[in-house]
Parts: sequence; structure tokens; C-alpha cells
Amino acid sequence: MSLEDAKTQIDHAFTREDFKGPSFENVFAGAASFLRRKYSKALSGVDIAVTGLPFDQAVTNRPGTRLGPRAIREASLLQPCDAPYGWGYDVLSEFAIADYGDMAFDYARPDLIQTNVQEHIAGILAQGAACVALGGDHSVTHGALRAHAEKHGPLSVIQFDAHTDTWEDDDTTRVDHGTFMYKAAKEGIVVPERSAQIGIRTDNPDPIGFNILDARQVHREGPEAIAARVKEIVGDNPVYLTFDIDALDPAFAPGTGTPVWGGLTSHQAAVCLRELAGIHLVGGDVVEVSPPFDTTGATAVAAAHVATELLCLWGWTRR
Repeated sequence: MSLEDAKTQIDHAFTREDFKGPSFENVFAGAASFLRRKYSKALSGVDIAVTGLPFDQAVTNRPGTRLGPRAIREASLLQPCDAPYGWGYDVLSEFAIADYGDMAFDYARPDLIQTNVQEHIAGILAQGAACVALGGDHSVTHGALRAHAEKHGPLSVIQFDAHTDTWEDDDTTRVDHGTFMYKAAKEGIVVPERSAQIGIRTDNPDPIGFNILDARQVHREGPEAIAARVKEIVGDNPVYLTFDIDALDPAFAPGTGTPVWGGLTSHQAAVCLRELAGIHLVGGDVVEVSPPFDTTGATAVAAAHVATELLCLWGWTRR
């Protein structure tokens, strides 16, 4: 959409004619779709869809992440209309990207949430599009992993997080943002030995085989070295990348339910994500943004950048 075309239209989330190209619209007006992409449930011809998973009833501490997808979309409007910096290509112009809106579910039936998420994501994948999801608490990743594993087979996972989320929990009726990765491993939908958890800085006595590159290692070795190690670990396996915003230090992302000091800086996360270019990314998410505790909006801004980098990572090997 050209600047001249933009002058005659408003609410590009509804009025733009295609899914590609920049969008010139006042950042303080119009419908807040992610990066001004067109809202659509019909994904014919769409390469990748962004969707919201506004569920937060599985948290162990502060709630509020049900409001995360809305805040991330709004923060995404602060990013410029030109190509994301440093990639050497414009994912917004080369690929058709849609905003699929949010998952609908009964908030009074948390016992159904994993099925809801799995079916919602599977509905996107069945239309031939890839998916980047906006959480929501981290438990929603479980359903997303199930949907992606159903299509791609057992997955390597790259997890940016302060916590491993592998606490033992064999109760299949429970939903918990701190145990979902344990369950995913036990279900065989992820391959721990071909997966990496980055930024960890809380103790868990049993990593159940996941490769942990903790926050101190990131600070000591640098994000370039960490990314190189992660690429060795995952190899050419299909990869799902999940980014818990509490991987960042609370100085950079205070708006989250379980903040832990000593985390990654925004710079370290940005470099690490960029240096992962070339992995076989099939899907991903950014989760745990809690706007009630995000007084400056910095956490949502960081999450919007992460989601944009996920789009760029996905497109890198498909150009």
C-alpha cells in the first residue's frame, strides 16, 4: 500500500486489499492489528498468521496476561513502516502476513484450554499458513506445540525464559504455566536433547534432558556464541521458538507475572534472535506480557519486537 493510497483509506487492518507491503497510517489511530496487517480468518494465499491467545488462568503469581495480545498489537504500531532493521530483506513485503485475531474460548472452562489452543492453531496450519502467537500465560504454548507436532512431528524447542517450566506434573487434568514443558516432553511432542532453554536463572533439580544455557552463560559468552551453540543443538530439526518475556531482566520487561533479576538485556535478546537465522523455524510465540504491571509499556514494546523477529526468522529460509 503506497503513501498516496493510504491518504484515501483508514483502518488498514480492514481496508487494505492485500496482505503484503508497508502500511502508512497514524500510529495513534485506527484498528490496532499487529503491524497494521489485515485482519482475516480466511488465510488463502497467506504465508503466516499472527494470533492472540488471551488466557492467564494457569499462572502461579500475578495475572493479567489475558490482556497481553491487545497490548502487544498496540505496541507493534510504534515500529516503523520500513523493513525490520538489519535483516537485509523486508518480511512485510515479501510474505503475505495476516492478523487472525484472538482465540475464542469459554473463560470458565480452563480445563478445555489446551484443546482450545490446539484446535485454534491447527485451524491456521490447516489453511496452509504458519503461525506466530501472542500470549497469554506460558501454558498456552502446550496446545501450540501439540498442533505443530501434529503437522511437523516431534519438535526442537528454543525457549527464552527465566524458568525451565519442567516441574514434574503427571496430572493430565491440570493446566500450569510452570509444568507444560515437562508434559510436552513426556508426550513426545518435543525432543529435549535437541532443544535449548536460554536465560534460565531459577533452580530446577531435573532438567529432563533439555540443554540449558542460563543467563550467566549468556552474559559471560555473549549472544552470538549462545546462538551458535543453539544452532548446533537443534540442527535441521523443525523448531518451535517460545519467548517468555521474563527471559528479559525486569529492568527491560517489568510487566510480567514472575519477574527474576539477572536476566537478558534487550540487546542480548535481539542479537541472539537475529543470529539464529537459518534454523528451520515452523512456528513460535511470545508470552507472559502482563499490562497491569507494565506501567511504561516497555514490556509490550519488547514483545512486539520479539514477534516481529519471529516473522523475520521464519521468512529467512523461505525467501
